[in-house]
Amino acid sequence: MYFKRAPRAFPVLLTGAGKTTLLNYILTEQHSKRVAVILNEFGEGSALEKSLAVSQGGELYEEWLELRNGCLCCSVKDNGLRAIENLMQKKGKFDYILLETTGLADPGAVASMFWVDAELGSDIYLDGIITIVDSKYGLKHLTEEKPDGLINEATRQVALADIILINKTDLVPEEDVKKLRMTIRSINGLGQILETQRSRVDLSNVLDLHAFDSLSGISLQKKLQHVPGTQPHLDQSIVTITFEVPGNAKEEHLNIFIQNLLWEKNVRNKDNHCMEVIRLKGLVSIKDKPQQVIVQGVHELYDLEETPVSWKDDTERTNRLVLIGRNLDKDILKQLFIATVTETEKRWTTHFKEDQVCT
Repeated sequence: MYFKRAPRAFPVLLTGAGKTTLLNYILTEQHSKRVAVILNEFGEGSALEKSLAVSQGGELYEEWLELRNGCLCCSVKDNGLRAIENLMQKKGKFDYILLETTGLADPGAVASMFWVDAELGSDIYLDGIITIVDSKYGLKHLTEEKPDGLINEATRQVALADIILINKTDLVPEEDVKKLRMTIRSINGLGQILETQRSRVDLSNVLDLHAFDSLSGISLQKKLQHVPGTQPHLDQSIVTITFEVPGNAKEEHLNIFIQNLLWEKNVRNKDNHCMEVIRLKGLVSIKDKPQQVIVQGVHELYDLEETPVSWKDDTERTNRLVLIGRNLDKDILKQLFIATVTETEKRWTTHFKEDQVCT
């Protein structure tokens, strides 16, 4: 995960396979970026490990190591939030924060921690999620089936990502990279895919993402127009669905729509399977508000925020949504959303029934 610059911190979450190579590049190369890197786990024999001291509480390596290229580095054994708050005492020494998650971590749960912390008045605001996929083993990891209909960790990490780095593309045939890219796109139709060798990437492409703030609404408008709907990912049921509905939505009705998807989880598809939304993003037109409103949802948290962009006129007002998740039914979701625009509150609430709650 990645966060913005001081005096407010905007971390980027980094997850997936092969994080070490990218982190070593960031911490050793002369790239002119002042990045504070919070490592969640060190590999055995790490050259950096000997330079960091563990606090007596065992929760945090409190010593920040200043590296030759201007970067800062420390290691944590918790979710990283406390480390970032301590880092804020070093304002002026860094411009970006990169937070490594453990290999099996659910980035949605970690992202939620920072979202809640921001609501409590913290200066920490999540800026984006980066997932690294290994070219050689990525397809195997993404297609691995889990028992009891569970989503495997690699698939969830890709589904939640704003940036997906396909690494080590020089070690596999071009056709294999193409298949992997198609599989990733089938899972996540919104994230940007970059191909890398030895994790060498222009850092300007993975920093300052603004993926979770109102500034993203400016670029999101164009991006949403070109997001393709996807087919189920092989034997899995992770898909990206997108739809557009013209008109204005009442904010209270829109909240009901989102809350039933993320909180109540009482929306089922035609096969009576529960719809599980992993990531939600879109631009909506709220009645009586002149600005376009960006909607973001991750895990069980969501937010509505006005963007700097105003609607030109009433004829232009429309709602574009992208949902990434499992068992999603575009037709049902679109019809339910249309209800937020066209129906009265009394009729709207009848679309969701308590006996439909998924367990």
